[in-house]
Amino acid sequence: MAINFNQIVDDFKHTNWKDPGTWTFAPKLLVLVVILVAIPVGGFFGIWQGQIEELEKGVAQEGTLKTDYLAKKTTAINLDLHRQQLREIDTQFGALLKQLPNKSQMDALLVDINQAGLSRGLQFELFRPAATEAAREFYSELPITVRVVGTYHDMGAFAADVGQLPRLVTLNDISIEAGKDGNLTMEATARTFRYLDQGEVAAQRKAAAGSKGPAKK
Repeated sequence: MAINFNQIVDDFKHTNWKDPGTWTFAPKLLVLVVILVAIPVGGFFGIWQGQIEELEKGVAQEGTLKTDYLAKKTTAINLDLHRQQLREIDTQFGALLKQLPNKSQMDALLVDINQAGLSRGLQFELFRPAATEAAREFYSELPITVRVVGTYHDMGAFAADVGQLPRLVTLNDISIEAGKDGNLTMEATARTFRYLDQGEVAAQRKAAAGSKGPAKK
């Protein structure tokens, strides 16, 4: 069946668009096609587009919630293990803390270091604690400059005795020189540590906060 395009064009030219009852087949078909296209397009932009965006957000949120759930599930499964590890850390920290003397025990510790050298036959030419301690977050450090004279064997025994003291002491910056009498002279810095009491920690934090000055607005 041949399509008469001239007739179709002529029908559109003479169509009274205000009176649908007089429309021929071609205008009616055109209007029907427009309606069929306009309904889904209008529905997409008017209703479905917002719903699709909400659906996509829901899918993304679902993925985030799944990830959070798996992380919390893993934490819950390992909760007892984490608690055990925390208890072990607290125990280890407490053991280390016990190796640090408090303020009242520092004098006794200095005597122990001095006595460790004398018991090995070493002669102290210098035993000078620093005038001030170097404060850290929860402990302070006191360097002691020492110079002792004796044999190599006695110095080694002295270093071993210092390492076995019940309180934590380290020997640093060690230098040894041979003397004319056959003995050796050792210079070193012995570092002792003590933990700060609550008052000292509070004062230290207050001083640190004061040094920063007021916050700028």
